[in-house]
Amino acid sequence: MRAREWVTEGTALCRKALVNLDGPSLLPGWTRQHVAAHLSLNAEALSNLVHWARTGEERPMYSSPNQRTTDIEAGALRPPDDLRAWFDESARKLSDAMDKLTAEQWHSPVRTAQGRQVPATEIVWLRSREVMVHAVDLGTGVTFADLPTDFLETLSQDIRNKRGNAPELRGTLPNTTAYLAGRPYTTVHTLEGTPAEPLPPWL
Repeated sequence: MRAREWVTEGTALCRKALVNLDGPSLLPGWTRQHVAAHLSLNAEALSNLVHWARTGEERPMYSSPNQRTTDIEAGALRPPDDLRAWFDESARKLSDAMDKLTAEQWHSPVRTAQGRQVPATEIVWLRSREVMVHAVDLGTGVTFADLPTDFLETLSQDIRNKRGNAPELRGTLPNTTAYLAGRPYTTVHTLEGTPAEPLPPWL
């Protein structure tokens, strides 16, 4: 499953970026420590879905949107070494849990935080998006140009499916994907040749 490789690659990019947790991230209002906390909480949340797929016991990603926000804010206050250890442990536990799913369990229905019912195979894609895009958001030098081409192609289509009203674009794949994700980009135009109007952050 190619998405598992993207998870591995994105996790490595994040882990390298987490060496420096000082300063703001590229996400408005979030420090790098907020992003680190979010990544760990996301791994734990997706582990809940893996448990659901494996056992049939319903276990939602988060108890509530408000609790998710509160947990991120609290997690961002942890010391940097704790944040790095938390990231490593949560990523390892998620990977180990996914390794134990049978072929049949991978097709079990689970529900995302947005309420969509999806097969458990979607869990891998959800995690790959998180680690790849937030590796950029950590703001330590990783850009969309550093991400795999096939991942960028898949992400672009996924965002278009979710946004529903994104314009057709001219530009390099890394720049157009960054544009669609609401991240910093350069030289993206509509098919008419006018500069594309910025989109709000996605994910």
